[in-house]
Amino acid sequence: MRKPSWTTVAPFAALVALAATWGRHPGTLTVILVATLLAGAVLAAVHHAEVVAHRVGEPFGSLVLAIAVTIIEVALILTLMSSGGDKASTLARDTVFAAVMITLNGIVGVSLLLGALRYETVRFNAEGSGGALATVATLATLCLVLPTFTVSEPGPEYTGGQLAFAAVCSLTLYGTFVITQTMRHRDFFLPVHDDGRVRRDDDHADPPDARTALGSLALLLVSLVAVVGLAKVESPAIEEGVRAAGLPLSFVGVIIALVVLLPETLAAGKAARRKRVQTSLNLAYGSAMASIGLTIPVLAVASIWVDTPLKLGLGSTHSVLLVITLVVSVLTVVPGRATRLQGVVHLVLAAAYLFLAASP
Repeated sequence: MRKPSWTTVAPFAALVALAATWGRHPGTLTVILVATLLAGAVLAAVHHAEVVAHRVGEPFGSLVLAIAVTIIEVALILTLMSSGGDKASTLARDTVFAAVMITLNGIVGVSLLLGALRYETVRFNAEGSGGALATVATLATLCLVLPTFTVSEPGPEYTGGQLAFAAVCSLTLYGTFVITQTMRHRDFFLPVHDDGRVRRDDDHADPPDARTALGSLALLLVSLVAVVGLAKVESPAIEEGVRAAGLPLSFVGVIIALVVLLPETLAAGKAARRKRVQTSLNLAYGSAMASIGLTIPVLAVASIWVDTPLKLGLGSTHSVLLVITLVVSVLTVVPGRATRLQGVVHLVLAAAYLFLAASP
């Protein structure tokens, strides 16, 4: 008999840990073990979502993966918001902005640097990447920048009507992009040869059979239950750890984003090493889009029941970082090719964000 893989074992191990720790105050060693199992459950959930996505095909496959990741992100945010009171009112903003900065600078920078170190110059499709970047820029401005400047509500908040408008616009943009990427203009998002021609040899392998897909669907559900439950168990320890390290509470958002985006980071780096930087950029910009375009609408609906203000507007420091990130991203994407210099520039911006998040 074939031994079960870690993606099969991890969800059930996390579920057992959830049953053993629910309603209790775990010690330090238990907290570390639970955090490890939580990360394993996140990785397993994304893996099984990819299997299901491969089976159902596009555009539904992209939606399955994006919805799974969004459930994980929203669950972590809401769990911490529900226990954090007014101090957690900016947690959604901090998490979404952290996801944007990590994807646009961290994942893109790592991908470009790894690809350029092996192939000197990496090439990608500027049309598709440019459209994706424009969508991310619009979503980030609408959901994270404008709330700082509206005057109908005091503070960096939207009114109920403004939040509903932003949520509808976010869903519209995300849905339009999915249709564009997977149906209407799929060629724009395929890898290209050194001469700029679209590579037709990068099609996926044959989809899994129905039995495998159903098994992954069941394991995906188990993983999501475990992630949501373990997030609740870990939330006090995460906040206490941040305070003990002398970090601002907003750094919790960075931790959530790092956990959620770990699978995409690993997948993007692997693709770049195989001369598929376009795939890496698709993962980076797609993750940023889903983090804003799906998470914000869900949080807008959840804010009806969660008795915590939803402050989305960025401060001046983060606004400057977002602007320079978007400018640099445009200069990276437009030529359709990049060297290790562009990778290092993006990684420096990612490092600047992390440093300022820890020491504002």
